[in-house]
Order: sequence, then structure tokens, then C-alpha cells
Amino acid sequence: MFLMVTGFMNYGQQTVRAARYIGQSFMITLSHANRLPVTIQYPYEKLITSERFRGRIHFEFDKCIACEVCVRVCPIDLPVVDWKLETDIRKKRLLNYSIDFGICIFCGNCVEYCPTNCLSMTEEYELSIYDRHELNYNQIALGRLPMSVIDDYTIRTIQVVSIKVMKFRFIFLLFYI
Repeated sequence: MFLMVTGFMNYGQQTVRAARYIGQSFMITLSHANRLPVTIQYPYEKLITSERFRGRIHFEFDKCIACEVCVRVCPIDLPVVDWKLETDIRKKRLLNYSIDFGICIFCGNCVEYCPTNCLSMTEEYELSIYDRHELNYNQIALGRLPMSVIDDYTIRTIQVVSIKVMKFRFIFLLFYI
């Protein structure tokens, strides 16, 4: 008889515990109803990147003095700098500059330590390509500025929906579906 009573007590405790866990998980679900959606429809909607975003590197050929600081601070020795010493003026003349973005880790050390600020990070992050060799950018390709996200007419801006509207939508979904 005693075993049967303790069995009922255990069953009751387990039922209460299960109901509490279900209630907690439902409260977590309800707490997410107040949040704005994170998912965007990527090709048609794009998020505006932050100011410190590290995208493709932009290079200004005229400012570069071929000091090779960018090569020395790069953890993988990535930038290729070809230069020639001009004997009459005793200065280096830059011949070629290239970066392979298939290998680049976008750490930004080259941009940070460049003494003439000829390197800068852009907001361009769409670097996918079918052929890996096309990711090797020379000074001409690095000098091109990316098309701005704001000026692109094919991209819709993301609408900011107020929290009141989100609550109304959630309540509508709960009661009418």
C-alpha cells in the first residue's frame, strides 16, 4: 500500500514538473513575440553595414610609397608589392600591387598600419565568384570603389515596424488562426 501511495506522489510531482517546463518554454516563445524579425530577403533586401565593417580592401595607387609595411604586418604575408628603385631620385617606384581575396582573412592590419592611408576597408562583402583566380585583385581592381548600397534601385530598404504593430500581428495570429 505504501508503494502505491509513493507511486502516486511521484506521478503527481512529475506531472507538475512537466507542466512547469511546458509553461517556461511557452513563456520563452511569447517573449520572442516582442522582437523585430532578423531574417531578411537577401538579394532584394540588404542590411546597411556598420561603420567598422571590414569588407573588400580599397587601394589608392598614387598614395602608396612601396614601404611594404602592409606585407610585414599581414599574418599571412598576402599583399604582393612590386617596386623598382629609382636611382636618380633615390626613391622606390611602385610597379604592381595585388591582393588575393581568396586567401585574405580580412583582419585589417594592413589598413591600420599603412603610413600613407592608401589602403581602406570598404563595405563590399559580395565577393563570391565561380573561378578562384578571379579573386586575385591587382591595383586597378583594388582601386575601384564598390557601388553604394543606398544608390542601388533594385534593393528595397528594410521597413522598421513598431512594436505595437508587431504585438497586434501576434495577437491576430493567436486568435484568428
